[in-house]
Amino acid sequence: MDRKQHIAIFTTASLPWMTGTAVNPLFRAAYLGKDGERKVTLVIPWLSLKDQKLVYPNNTTFGSPSEQESFIRQWLVKRTAFISGFAIRFYPGKFAVDKRSILPVGDISEIIPDEEADIAVLEEPEHLTWFHHGKRWKTKFRLVIGIIHTNYLEYVKREKNGQFQAFLLKYVNSWVVSIYCHKVIVREKKLKNRGRAGREKKAEFPCLHVIRLSAATQYYPRSIICNVHGVNPKFLEIGKERFEQQHSSNHQAFTKGAYYIGKMIWNKGYGELLQLLNNHQKELAALEIDLYGNGEDSDQVKEAANKLKLTVRVHPGRDHADPLFHDYKVFLNPSTTDVVCTTTAEALAMGKIVVCANHPSNDFFKQFPNCQIYDDDNGFVEATCKALSEEPVPLTDAQRYELSWEAATERFLKVSELNQVFEREKNSSKEFASVSLNLWKSMEDTSAYFHYLALGFETTRRAFGAIPGSLQPDEEQRKELGLATSSKHSL
Repeated sequence: MDRKQHIAIFTTASLPWMTGTAVNPLFRAAYLGKDGERKVTLVIPWLSLKDQKLVYPNNTTFGSPSEQESFIRQWLVKRTAFISGFAIRFYPGKFAVDKRSILPVGDISEIIPDEEADIAVLEEPEHLTWFHHGKRWKTKFRLVIGIIHTNYLEYVKREKNGQFQAFLLKYVNSWVVSIYCHKVIVREKKLKNRGRAGREKKAEFPCLHVIRLSAATQYYPRSIICNVHGVNPKFLEIGKERFEQQHSSNHQAFTKGAYYIGKMIWNKGYGELLQLLNNHQKELAALEIDLYGNGEDSDQVKEAANKLKLTVRVHPGRDHADPLFHDYKVFLNPSTTDVVCTTTAEALAMGKIVVCANHPSNDFFKQFPNCQIYDDDNGFVEATCKALSEEPVPLTDAQRYELSWEAATERFLKVSELNQVFEREKNSSKEFASVSLNLWKSMEDTSAYFHYLALGFETTRRAFGAIPGSLQPDEEQRKELGLATSSKHSL
């Protein structure tokens, strides 16, 4: 009997932390599960109370996973206006203060039962597998697809000894992604000059199957560059309403000038923006800009902004869909650490003019008429002045669709070829496995086993940068998640 294909989406963050790896995988799960043709499970981290207080904004905490799931589903329904049939499961996680990230604890692949282990989508595969110790993802799942979200190398380069750290991290990322993400392609290949005609089915090398959201990410051999993210539909509604309001009543749609919103840390564009404003205060004397965000560098950002002669107001962070933002006309985002900036996409969806750097992370946005790209400081000044003096161009229906999660889901299904996975398995033949294929697999298995051994000891885990005590969940998390007592793992 045919059964529904099961897709398990693993990610590194969850609401109410308003970060890209919390929001985008949630929408992906909702839209993949919308038509009911697939069984979809979103697997997200569960944090104990002490870590929740460090991560979640506005003192939001949850006493149980079910309480957090209810919060997540309510948030999603308000923005999509439909109920998707996907499931939510939690894995134990801990917050690494030094990395400002949530890291998995134990073997999180166990969250999905073996009988449901068809396809795993690893959102940030390097992040999820740096310290993985347990069953090998390729053994557990028929297909493992990685989606690269974060430009880790760019962040690391800005730290002490950054170039050396980035050099090491580049090879560690390539290592773990290559041994844990895979795709076996079976194709028909013509035989020539071998004494027989016709075709035979031949298995290619198990090749790295990674989706890079933009060329701003680390390069991986045989990876695919495709923006498989969409925009919260609420922002598209805001943009459409604003356009209709402007044309029905001759009302000025945008009454405020420029703003920027993002996590308030220097690496998220605030450093570049304040430097540009400082260098060109004379040319931008008439500019007024509002900055919105929460983060570890908030006090320093405020201090730097107060030193400028320009009018720069700094405010606490809030939801980008808040009516407060509807009247702004220009979104300034000089960040070069993003991969595909979510807030840039949201601003374009709301019908605003966006000023951003000529950087690979912004390549997807160049197709929209309201995206103003600059190459250098003078270009930033020129683009900003131009944006403030003009009115945004209304988005066409096609442009709105290109920003939507419906379009993003289509792109994801196309590049990941999920619709063909089961068919290929039925038609594949193991008779023609070549010596080269076996050699490749043997080398990869050896590499994976070395990673497994190295990450099985607390000392080596600590040396690699893992959180102390993250080899297995503690009793508190086991109780909160209803997990069984610890057991040994195998590749």
